[in-house]
Amino acid sequence: MIQLKTEKDSQLSKLRHSMAHVMAEAVFKLFPGSKIAIGPSIDTGFYYDFELTRPITQDDLGEIEKEMRRIVSGNHDFVRKEVSKDEARQIFADQPYKLELIDELPDDEIITIYTQDTFTDLCRGPHVENTKQLNPQAFKLMKTAGAYWRGDVKRPMLTRIYGTAWEKPNDLKEYLFMLEEAEKRDHRKIGTDLDLFHIDEENPGEIFWHPNGWTIYSIIKDYVRDKIRADGYVEVNTPFVMPRSLWERSGHWAKYKANMFITESEKRLFALKPMNCPGHVEIFRNRLRSYKDLPLRMAEFGSCTRNEASGALHGIMRVRGFVQDDGHIFCTEEQIPSEVTKFCNLLKDMYKDFGFTEDKILVKFSTRPELRVGTDEDWDRAEGALAEACKQAGLEYEIQPGEGAFYGPKLEFTLIDALGREWQCGTIQVDYQLPSAQRLNAEYVGSDNTKHHPVMLHRAVLGSLERFIGILLENFAGALPAWLQYQQAVVIPVAPSLDDYAVEITEKLKACGVRVEANLGNDRMNGKIKTAQLKKIPYMLVVGEKEKADGAVAVRFRDGRPQQIMKIDEFIAYIKDKVDSKFVGI
Repeated sequence: MIQLKTEKDSQLSKLRHSMAHVMAEAVFKLFPGSKIAIGPSIDTGFYYDFELTRPITQDDLGEIEKEMRRIVSGNHDFVRKEVSKDEARQIFADQPYKLELIDELPDDEIITIYTQDTFTDLCRGPHVENTKQLNPQAFKLMKTAGAYWRGDVKRPMLTRIYGTAWEKPNDLKEYLFMLEEAEKRDHRKIGTDLDLFHIDEENPGEIFWHPNGWTIYSIIKDYVRDKIRADGYVEVNTPFVMPRSLWERSGHWAKYKANMFITESEKRLFALKPMNCPGHVEIFRNRLRSYKDLPLRMAEFGSCTRNEASGALHGIMRVRGFVQDDGHIFCTEEQIPSEVTKFCNLLKDMYKDFGFTEDKILVKFSTRPELRVGTDEDWDRAEGALAEACKQAGLEYEIQPGEGAFYGPKLEFTLIDALGREWQCGTIQVDYQLPSAQRLNAEYVGSDNTKHHPVMLHRAVLGSLERFIGILLENFAGALPAWLQYQQAVVIPVAPSLDDYAVEITEKLKACGVRVEANLGNDRMNGKIKTAQLKKIPYMLVVGEKEKADGAVAVRFRDGRPQQIMKIDEFIAYIKDKVDSKFVGI
């Protein structure tokens, strides 16, 4: 599978941006009198927004593609020209959306336009030099959607046409194959097929976990709890509702109020917590701490609620109510490198158990944003300490300038799944601000017998448990490793006369901690096997008279490998080894 190139690939970005202009020209020719808005390149493709003279159909997309191929084959240069603001107004006199953009520019600004064939657009560029650099067999128009002009619901609704474009036809073919695979792996479909969860239309963004799904959820939660306890964390729990005054002191009220659910009681405002950090500082400062208490590693399965727009919600990947494997490390400045290193080792160890080896993990170092709190000296120290930690941990990373949190720099850990898609999950952030006297005023007594403010490291390995489960379901196409799957085995008797033996085996396996059920239904054996395969159960234990006589089972494997005959104790040892070792297969 190809590694998908993104907007950061400048050559591909130019290609896609150029293809957006070609699409706009084709639309102008097929829909005379249309108005155009904006047409950028995006990850994996491009789009353009239009005010069309009539509604567009799927058949129209095919006609637009044909016209685009004709234009691409015409050997047209992309010609750049600088014009004044008045000249630009004349050129786009019949294009109200372009005129609005032009009017917002400073009067003395040099404006650039690009022309290919008969089409001219207001554009900064860059573009390819000639349409012959655009492969007519390496693009496809994908879909249409409605889009308000400038994202404002009070402005006109435009027609957005999305397309994808690649350097080679084979790249397009692989991308379309990936989309087909992604559709098959959609966690929402898998969630329905395996009876894991549902989301009620009347309660968007909130998940109803069914027994199968909650089993997976609980397995992951218990796994995380065991790992962090072994790594020196203490687990806490903080209130779900906290007063406005706390959020004001932390700075979140000013920065995050629009995303909070707010309620009132006894003439006081409260917020459902969108994050857990202020609560952890409150626990830290509840009593006097000593430097000997540091580092203090505090963890919480924190239930958070965020007021996400309904249009941004997506299955269990983007929700309003979720739980984080959240944690905060209170430490001295000198302890930052060792604590970040320790966290990175924990993270890599946990990701490996979920099937994401180091070659499937990307690390991004986000530095100070333009809008931030704290002094430049604080940021110099924080970024320096984080860089030293990366060095000690042996991490290679990509710099993301200006992408840090408003209070400190951060490392982001991105997972690459089976389809080459990237998912940002873990993070650790260095924060001098929240524990400061200007914010929540957390203190400890140092070795010099005076009070100091700790550094606060915000960290999460999985992030939202809900989102991480969605990632796992899509990565494994629902066929989770045996240690994670909601049901690990099913016992299938070949005839009703073997039901008692099937129950006997089932009870013995349950006593050993195996998640197993016996299928004693009226279906024939082949039907029961097919049902187990659809349910993604790793092991199907078929029992007949011979297996009963030998105290054995015929083990059929989910991945289709040859059947094996095993004694009961032999199978128990086999599955326990796979589960205990967190084996990614079965």
